[in-house]
Amino acid sequence: MAERRFDDSCAELSVRERARLASLIATDDRKKNNTFGLHCVFSLPRKKTYETLTTQIAAEQPRYPSLTPRLPSAHAFEREIFEFFGIEPVGHPDLRGLLLHEDWPRGVHPLRKDFSQGTKPERTQGEIFRFQKVEGEGVFEIPVGPVHAGIIEPGHFRFSVAGEPIINLEIRLGYVHKGIEKLAEGRDPLQAVDLAERISGDAAFAHSLAFSQAVEQVALVPPPPRAQSLRVIFAELERLYNHLGDIAGIATDVGFSFGAAQMLLLRERVLQSNQRLVGHRLLRGVNIPGGIRREPQGGALQGLNDFLSWLELEYVCVERLYRDTDSLMDRVEGAGILARQVAEDLGGVGPSVRASGVDEDLRRDHPYGLYNELKFAVPVLDEGDVAARMLVKMAEFKQSLALIRQVLATLPDGPCSIPVKIIPGSGMGWAESSRGEILHWLRIDSDGRIERLKVKSPSFSNWPLLPWAVKDNIVPDFPLINKSFNLSYSGNDR
Repeated sequence: MAERRFDDSCAELSVRERARLASLIATDDRKKNNTFGLHCVFSLPRKKTYETLTTQIAAEQPRYPSLTPRLPSAHAFEREIFEFFGIEPVGHPDLRGLLLHEDWPRGVHPLRKDFSQGTKPERTQGEIFRFQKVEGEGVFEIPVGPVHAGIIEPGHFRFSVAGEPIINLEIRLGYVHKGIEKLAEGRDPLQAVDLAERISGDAAFAHSLAFSQAVEQVALVPPPPRAQSLRVIFAELERLYNHLGDIAGIATDVGFSFGAAQMLLLRERVLQSNQRLVGHRLLRGVNIPGGIRREPQGGALQGLNDFLSWLELEYVCVERLYRDTDSLMDRVEGAGILARQVAEDLGGVGPSVRASGVDEDLRRDHPYGLYNELKFAVPVLDEGDVAARMLVKMAEFKQSLALIRQVLATLPDGPCSIPVKIIPGSGMGWAESSRGEILHWLRIDSDGRIERLKVKSPSFSNWPLLPWAVKDNIVPDFPLINKSFNLSYSGNDR
């Protein structure tokens, strides 16, 4: 009987279990068995678990049948693997460069083991990236970026328009690729958490949490109860300040500067609270494999309940201001609609797709740490527009306040960390960040060093959604729609 093809197995699992492709990971195993490994991670929320399908690809001819024709969410993963490992997905509809740009030499694959850290390939005059061409009478192209007027990171947006409506948008990223996964190779896992924190600045805690949990899974070491409780507090504080910033950004882009200023003031207060708790506004230097690096400073934790009560009172007033401002709501309602089918087919995650009716949240569906013991709701709306994305984040803000209060009411005594003995093996950690699912897949070698780290950020999953959300909208509404997703360039590019 012929061996079952890998793409058949993946497609069957996706249909049978209504599974979502969460990550696609390549490994260079040539020194072990002269193959490359391909690991397809699926989320099975109904079973509250992840399932991984693995195949080996011969090194002499690194090719395999592409998953993309049957699993569209594999599209960007396969382009990335082709670039960084040279493993060809045969039948993929689009193998243009994803993160490495034209001056990167062709045939040089930086995540292969024979590409050493510190190597500086000579720049080449590669083939110019060909944007998709929309042709027809009255069709024009509008290039925006990669350098923008505001203090945001670089990304190139190429609009095809007929009059004002957008016919097509293509996005070119990779300008802030840092080589995080290559830099992790050979590092001590206990020290590499500092690298994980720098994947995306406003998700420093969530990334360090996912990484730490991956190390703990390999080492079979659960953090102590107090550390689990503190991790929930810090994770929800990170969600609070990010959602406040996102809601403010939407108001800014419709000219509602007064409302934006009120939200940004509350965001600043949360950042100041973080500083009092752990000495860092963005919660860096807090997580470590085995728990929390240090106790919150002084009596700051005792005053957190009072701060949350004040924050909630202020926030409710500002939220009411938003909802009662017709000029704001008229702009956001009906703008940038993302269909649920598109969100599901492309594997979208987080509040951006919960606003389109996709009811999935890792804290509930893949519970980690203390979340399985906590009571909270997952806000879901069906409209899929800018207003829905804003309202979902508003509802999540209040759920986060309630979660922190639950934990503070039962915060146990005891140590906030335990020693972790590093052993060889593979593991995966995850966290529901303010943007959605973060995954860190980790393999540790026999010397106790990182052999492979694969990071999947929520922005990597959600950038492909944006062109569908802006289709048929007018160009002046693009900044508003883009802000309602508020995706990370750095987190995507890694």
